[in-house]
Amino acid sequence: MNAPIVLGYQEMDVVHAEFDELLASAISCDDEELAQKLDCLVEHLKVHFAMEDEWMLQGDFPPRECHAAEHAAVLQSAADVRPLVARGNIHVGRSFIRALSSWFPPHATHLDSALAAWMCKRQLGGRPLVFHRRIASID
Repeated sequence: MNAPIVLGYQEMDVVHAEFDELLASAISCDDEELAQKLDCLVEHLKVHFAMEDEWMLQGDFPPRECHAAEHAAVLQSAADVRPLVARGNIHVGRSFIRALSSWFPPHATHLDSALAAWMCKRQLGGRPLVFHRRIASID
């Protein structure tokens, strides 16, 4: 699992942390729990994406169509996968969860970070500052 992605816009960082927890839970769950974990994850994504889509609309975020299109594509994929998993196709569910795990970091670091910067600029007059701890390498 990847390290949490912190973008400096608190509301977004909180919802991303929730997503990370749900994703980690779905990745590590037993096959018997997968349908339920996937349902929780998808319900979270609906709220998560609706929140970001609303921020983009209300904030007149310029690249909102591209960003919202990614959200819609993920939700459509989830809608296609859920009934398959409910019928016992665990492989499709695991594949979807792995794809989400791979999709999210670049989505967050490119599209969500731009939205976070836009929201901070509009609300606070400047870009967010995010400090990351460096872990010293042992040579």
